[in-house]
Amino acid sequence: MKDELDAFSTNEAEILEYYGLQGSFGKIRLRLKFLRMWILHSLAYLSPDSGFAIKMQRSRGVKIGKNCHLSPYVLIDLLYPQLVKIENNVTIGSNTLIFAHSNPTANLFLKKQYPRKIDPVNIKSGAVLFPGCIITAGVTIGENSMIGAGSVVSEDVPDYCVAVGNPARVVKKIDH
Repeated sequence: MKDELDAFSTNEAEILEYYGLQGSFGKIRLRLKFLRMWILHSLAYLSPDSGFAIKMQRSRGVKIGKNCHLSPYVLIDLLYPQLVKIENNVTIGSNTLIFAHSNPTANLFLKKQYPRKIDPVNIKSGAVLFPGCIITAGVTIGENSMIGAGSVVSEDVPDYCVAVGNPARVVKKIDH
């Protein structure tokens, strides 16, 4: 019988390596870390109090500046929250998803073609993300830029711009 890793084992090994953990004790530490992350995320995700949600996200490792507003139901990367930076005066609408990684498949054949991607996300000061946005790994949202409701941002958005759509495209420059 051929001894091959399944997708779960491969994904787990990648995450263990990223966090510098190994062996059975490392797996236990990783699971406890993610349990803590999940509890803090759940509290933030469901909270109607933006200040409380921000405290919970900061506890997870998300870097969040001053005077920000997080609406309920904002999901910030569950595996790599420390790679998400939100600067001052940022507003994020409900049902927004922010990912610092992509692991596009549990299919090992496709995983060879499309490996895990881990890249920081930076949302600069004054940005506004309207409800339902999806921000993918490696994206920077420019200073004082606006992302339209339901937009999927897979490329950087420059400062002082309005971007909308799937994929998000700049449709207007904001005078400053």
